[in-house]
Amino acid sequence: MRTLYVGGGTPSALGAAPARRLLAGLAALLDAPPDEFTVEANPDSADERFLRACAAAGVTRLSVGVQSFSETCRRAVRRGGAAAGLGAALGRISAFFPGAFSIDLMTGLPFQTLDTLRKDIDRALSFEPGHLSLYALSLEEGTPLAERALHAPEAAGLPSRDEADALWIAGRDALEAAGFAQYEVSNFCRSGKESLHNIRYWRMQSWIGLGPSASGTLIPEGRGKGALRATVEPCLERWLARRGEAPVIREELDAVTLMKETFLMGFRYLGGPDPALFEERFGISVDEAAPRTLAAWRARGLARSNKPALNRDGLLFLDRFLAGAFLEIEQGRGKNVPRHSAV
Repeated sequence: MRTLYVGGGTPSALGAAPARRLLAGLAALLDAPPDEFTVEANPDSADERFLRACAAAGVTRLSVGVQSFSETCRRAVRRGGAAAGLGAALGRISAFFPGAFSIDLMTGLPFQTLDTLRKDIDRALSFEPGHLSLYALSLEEGTPLAERALHAPEAAGLPSRDEADALWIAGRDALEAAGFAQYEVSNFCRSGKESLHNIRYWRMQSWIGLGPSASGTLIPEGRGKGALRATVEPCLERWLARRGEAPVIREELDAVTLMKETFLMGFRYLGGPDPALFEERFGISVDEAAPRTLAAWRARGLARSNKPALNRDGLLFLDRFLAGAFLEIEQGRGKNVPRHSAV
């Protein structure tokens, strides 16, 4: 399975002509069309010419950042574009990519209420996307919103931790009631509309990252090996001035680190890590890598009994599960956990 994903920024901001050149150039790198070709877009810059360029380049899926239809919430997080224009933009996107686009929404936004969130979900689903991501707002240190929350919490309008958690759970329940299945911590879809590209990450299959700040991970075949991670330096000027190879930061991941990352990514996915691939890489099963942690979570009804995976309730406590699993892996409590072999 081969996928191509253009994002981590706002490709639609390029405009139609540059986007057409970029997408055609990327597609030309492959000897056959990818199984999935996704492009990220903001509603305010995804005009008809851009959408035509995507369709002409063979794009099969758009990922659209909406966050909220509430102007109050959008302004509070300085989201570009006016809420009033979202309907027309999503209508265009739906016409070009019917059922083949994803909408991003957020919970825990400033001044967001349960009624606001329900209206956001209803409005998003009215455009019939095949996929929807529901992200909980996280405050990044040093950002204007984080500073307001620290020094003037009432003015920031943020919900409490418990209120934010309740909002996300209410959103999850509303999506499931509408026929969207949760298949990852923050991702929901109609049947057959999962993001194939993101599943590569969650299954810890190799991927290549291009462009400033992009990161790729190459995992060689064979047992007991690590991986090579290459991250392009986050400097646009150096990227544009490069001659030949891009300026990258290389990092070798030993087998233990790779196993921990496989848990980190795999248990985000409702299907869990790929059992066959895990055993092929590490020589032990997922259960043998962290037996006590998995047994404890199964006993609490938060993990599946028939496979190494958390259930929908267990995903709510993913960080706690990973803390226990990592401790087992690091201390080698699991059967034959590989030690620190490099690539």
